[in-house]
Amino acid sequence: MKIAYFECLSGIAGDMILGAFIDLGMDVDFFKKEIKKLNLKGYKIDVKQIKKNNITASDICIKVDEKQPNRTLKDIINLIEDSTLEDDVKNLSKKIFYNLANAESKVHNVSVEKIHFHEVGAIDSIIDIIGATIAMKYFEIKDVYCSSLPRGSGFVICQHGKIPVPAPATQELLVGIPTYELDSGHELVTPTGAAIITTICSNFDKKPELINEKIGYGSGKIISSQPGVLKIVIGNLEKK
Repeated sequence: MKIAYFECLSGIAGDMILGAFIDLGMDVDFFKKEIKKLNLKGYKIDVKQIKKNNITASDICIKVDEKQPNRTLKDIINLIEDSTLEDDVKNLSKKIFYNLANAESKVHNVSVEKIHFHEVGAIDSIIDIIGATIAMKYFEIKDVYCSSLPRGSGFVICQHGKIPVPAPATQELLVGIPTYELDSGHELVTPTGAAIITTICSNFDKKPELINEKIGYGSGKIISSQPGVLKIVIGNLEKK
C-alpha cells in the first residue's frame, strides 16, 4: 500500500489530478477500458505530453461530440451502480459525488435530490472523478497527504452566470481546509478538484517523510504565469 502527496502550488482540478496519475504510470489503455464500464457515449479521450513553464506534464483532454443531459445526483449514482466497475471504485466515486452535491445543495438552498449538475454532470467531470478513484486503486494508495491550497482570484463564468473565485461550491468544500491567498486573476481550485481532494485526503498542509518512488505532473488548461501543473508523489513512509 502506498502513500500519495499532492503538491498543489498551481491549484487543483479534475483533469490535473487524472493527468498526474497517468504521468505516474497508470496505463492509458487500462484506464480507457475501465471508463468504458460506464454507460457513457459521445466522447473521446486524448492524452499527450506537453510542457508547462518548461515542466513536462501529461495533459488529458476529453472531447465531447454529443450533447449531454443535466444529470441529477441520482442519475450519476445510477450510472455508477449500473456499471461493472469494482465495488471500492464505485463506493469512493459515489462518496465524492455526494460530498459535491451536499456543497451545491447548501450554496443554492436546494435539496440534494433536486441538485442538477451542469458542468459537473458533463462527461469530462464524471470521467475525471471516476478516473481518480480508478487510479487510487491502480496504485494501491492507502493514504493521501496534500499541501495547502491557493484560493485564486477574479471571476469565472458558469451555468449560473458570473461568480467570484473560488466558486461558492468550491468555497463550501474547502471549509476547514488550509488555504492561502494567491492573486492569480483566475480560478485555481475547481469544484471537481476540491470534491476529489477533500474526499480522498485526510492530511492537509503536512508533507510526509516519504521515500519517493514515482513523481507525476498533470497539466491544467489555463495559461498563466503560474506553473499550471499538479505534482503527485507516490512512495512509502520513511522508517524511523
